[in-house]
Amino acid sequence: MAKRLKSIRSIPKLPARSRDAHKGDFGRVLVVGGSIGMVGAPALAANAALRGGAGLVKIACPDLTQQATAGLAPCATSVPLPSMSDGVISARATGLLRRLADEHDVLAIGPGMGQGPGVAKVVVGLLALPDKPKVVDADGLNNLAAAGDWWRRAVGPIVLTPHPGEMRRLMAGAGLKLDPEDRQASAVALARLTGTVVVLKGAGTVVTDGDRVFVNRTGNPGMASGGTGDVLTGLIAALIGQGMSALDAAVLGVHLHGLAGDLAAEELGEVSLTAVDVIEFLPEAFMLL
Repeated sequence: MAKRLKSIRSIPKLPARSRDAHKGDFGRVLVVGGSIGMVGAPALAANAALRGGAGLVKIACPDLTQQATAGLAPCATSVPLPSMSDGVISARATGLLRRLADEHDVLAIGPGMGQGPGVAKVVVGLLALPDKPKVVDADGLNNLAAAGDWWRRAVGPIVLTPHPGEMRRLMAGAGLKLDPEDRQASAVALARLTGTVVVLKGAGTVVTDGDRVFVNRTGNPGMASGGTGDVLTGLIAALIGQGMSALDAAVLGVHLHGLAGDLAAEELGEVSLTAVDVIEFLPEAFMLL
């Protein structure tokens, strides 16, 4: 089976694990997201982070959705955040999130978060936290696209993981005039402007820090399914939490994500593939590295 799977060269490697290690040695990931109608997204990210090797994962989500989300991620802990009447995180959560961030090694921001001025304030505030790596996806990105020159307030390392639609919105918000169909040039331009690592998802996912560029060759059309982006977010966050640089974690995470999807498709077929299947095949993908 493995011989038929596609790969890229020079895949970064995770550090070896000590025999006397404990869960605190493998990264504490804080997933920030969720809203009414999107309770599963932060749970998918949390479950993927745990499958990606994170020692501890906590979900920070609206108080109105905490119980439902927590039930979907039994190996993660959770904390309720103040929410608005429409079920999105309130700007009043900013102080609590900053305190929670102090207790974690990496933040995964955006899955199922929803949009609005208050949510955007939360996202921009989290990106301004110093010495705290962040992975931003989904509505985290959409809120940034409407937040002006957010990168001037952001402190890295930061990984952005847009799909093509989110990429177009980010480029428009940043005033970038490049053809969005030129995937490599667009990703490089956004990475250079914002000082981030950009993961432009799609067939042949592009990963770049504005200098080095990688094009992934794993993955298949069956992964064009709701929730697979949340899985990638949690996976990259877990790899950063285990000591990898933002760029190396993004490259390895994209490769493993696609490889798990390929393994799942060989077993289950592409038509029926779900994000949960990708998570379930991550252990086998790790064993093939």
